Amino acid sequence: MLYRKIEALIEEHLKSDSEKVLLIDGARQVGKTYIIRYAGKKIFENFIEINMVEDSLGSRLFANTKTVEDFYLQVSMIAGNKMKEKEDTLIFIDEIQAYPHLLTLLKFLSQDNKFTYIASGSMLGVALSQTTSVPMGSIRKVRMFPLDFEEFLYANGMNEIAILSMQKKFERLEALDEPMHNKMMDLFSKFLLVGGMPDAVNSYLAEKNIRSVREIQGEIHDYYAVDASKYDEENKLKIRRIYDLIPSNMENRKKRVIAQNIENKKGKTFNDYADEFEYLIASGIALNVQAISNPVFPLIESAGKNLLKLYLNDAGILTGILYGSNIRAVLDDERSINLGSVYETVVASELIAHGHKLFYYDNRSKGEVDYLIDDYDSLSVVPIEVKSGKDYAVHSALNTFVKNEDYHIKKAFVVSNKRTVEQKGKIIYIPIYYIMFF
Repeated sequence: MLYRKIEALIEEHLKSDSEKVLLIDGARQVGKTYIIRYAGKKIFENFIEINMVEDSLGSRLFANTKTVEDFYLQVSMIAGNKMKEKEDTLIFIDEIQAYPHLLTLLKFLSQDNKFTYIASGSMLGVALSQTTSVPMGSIRKVRMFPLDFEEFLYANGMNEIAILSMQKKFERLEALDEPMHNKMMDLFSKFLLVGGMPDAVNSYLAEKNIRSVREIQGEIHDYYAVDASKYDEENKLKIRRIYDLIPSNMENRKKRVIAQNIENKKGKTFNDYADEFEYLIASGIALNVQAISNPVFPLIESAGKNLLKLYLNDAGILTGILYGSNIRAVLDDERSINLGSVYETVVASELIAHGHKLFYYDNRSKGEVDYLIDDYDSLSVVPIEVKSGKDYAVHSALNTFVKNEDYHIKKAFVVSNKRTVEQKGKIIYIPIYYIMFF
């Protein structure tokens, strides 16, 4: 099976004395159900799994379940023989967003303390925003993402010793030797093609067939578009249009969303599509990067919502859309192909998966810096510039940015294909794969 970091968190929570119900949030197809099932069955003798989407399409046992007693009764119809003690009984409520009222019920199930619970959902951000009574004090919500690059390395046979050794080199700002660098760049290029969706990764590992991988990625991309219409009937066309525009926006110089392009209507502003943007971000199928004009710590205090970049949540889906089954575009470093948008997508997905909120610097006169993240150790902002070509040392906006004394920048990073690690003033040049250690 694929190694997932979140498994340790799930096991730690289920073995703890916490009274909160663990709620795993995330987009479809990122592996939530599989990892919960795997961890739950390992710990609990009695494992009860109920998929609420299947129930909503079938018997609808839980459609009107509003009380703890009614919930127990419905569960007993499915798995009454497994309802034992709290210590050895785990009830897994999968796809809980199908019945938003069950999110409220989690508080009372937790307080009743009769069984252990865990829940997951693929549209929880949306469902919670539509729930009138959100039991925030009774749940622990954790977002799950596709495999990050480190997990992809494990899937491809790299061991913990090698990864820890690379991490120490990163912390000491040391480069890998040439053979190891070439190996890492080869795996990084394959990560661009395969991405981190578990089904795509498993297909790649089993068959090494890019057409099979692309078929899976295409299906997931279509699922996301269908989900948009399923959960927001009134605005589904606008949501679909924004989602479909993400790859083409990535090819623009500025890369940000232009409101007037969504419906090709002049005068439209970001505020006209606020709900549609919120849906795409809350559902986890798009990653958002907010504009900052005054980049001081903490960044959230000066974030602007009218300038926004959206990225797909998986680089493999993006390369499938852009290049189809032609792997040369990525593996052979074709000069005619600019991989900038793909590299930026990987960096966005890595940083978000590691808990960073994402921002970018936008200034009409001084230019743009790809990413800004908060550094809580130094209480300062860290700018990150992403380079996919050989011009990694060309970054006039970043140069101006770090020289501005008002921003109190202590260090900045440029990530690229270059093997060596260098520091020039406040700017540190590192290979792109080291982003997995941020």
